[in-house]
Amino acid sequence: MLNKVAIIGKGMIGISLAVLFTGNGIDTTVLAKDEEIGREKYRAYYKDLIAQGLVTQRQAAACEKLLHFTADYADLADQKIVFECVVEKLDVKYEVYKQIEANCKQLEAVASTTSATSPADLAGGMTQKEKIMVAHPWNPPHLVPCVEVVKNDFTAQESLQAVINILEYCGREVALMNKPAPGFIGNRLQHALYREAVHMVEEGICGPEDIDKCIRSSWGPRYTSIGLFEHFDYAGLDMIVSIDDYLFPDLCNDTKAQPYIRERFDAGNLGYKTGTGVYDWRNRDMDAFRKKAGAPYLQFFNWKLPQGD
Repeated sequence: MLNKVAIIGKGMIGISLAVLFTGNGIDTTVLAKDEEIGREKYRAYYKDLIAQGLVTQRQAAACEKLLHFTADYADLADQKIVFECVVEKLDVKYEVYKQIEANCKQLEAVASTTSATSPADLAGGMTQKEKIMVAHPWNPPHLVPCVEVVKNDFTAQESLQAVINILEYCGREVALMNKPAPGFIGNRLQHALYREAVHMVEEGICGPEDIDKCIRSSWGPRYTSIGLFEHFDYAGLDMIVSIDDYLFPDLCNDTKAQPYIRERFDAGNLGYKTGTGVYDWRNRDMDAFRKKAGAPYLQFFNWKLPQGD
């Protein structure tokens, strides 16, 4: 098993991946300009894990010994797998790929954590197009197990398998796409649901609070244990066909963000970050909210933690 990995970028995804990899005993080098900020984020994640009883102080200290920062691509010379976690701008990504190819002479794979960019577009910035792919994690990747892996037309099986191996070693659930599609798997499903939810609010069928209540207290919990197609088979495809034929003609098929959301966006009401959106967030206990949002994923915690001295 590969015992080291490199990460480009110290944003939320990059540092969360560093938490995951070091938490599984993998030597991890993060290329970023400000080590102090990166370590502060890293330690904050481990502070939460310790508070949740998932990691001990001793284990956290052992994990941090595996974490290194550098601002020099030359320090990545012996890295074989690199995770690119920079901003969603192709020119920035292309410059990163140029530096990786120039400095990493043993390179086996580059995995971009992009949530939007097609792997075909990413390949445009690589000379070794067979080594680039998407490995899109869900936030925060050190807790949420799913990673969507998407190859391009050139991706070599050896490169693909190298990335899958390290992710699965760290307990991730790899969802492999046979071909690219905008939004990958999860966001296509999530935004199809979101579109219908907004449509129901706009049509006066129900309010957002009752939609959220319905999801939380009906089928939402089911899909943390079984899959969608498993449920369809279990329910019976005869019933599914009957419901689909009746229901599909009445479902929303809007092709752009709907007025209910667009009007809030245009007014600068973006949700939690601005204080209001669909809901008013100004008096919410955000620490409690974040803990509640992360709680369902704690059951998946399955790291191979180093124990320390």
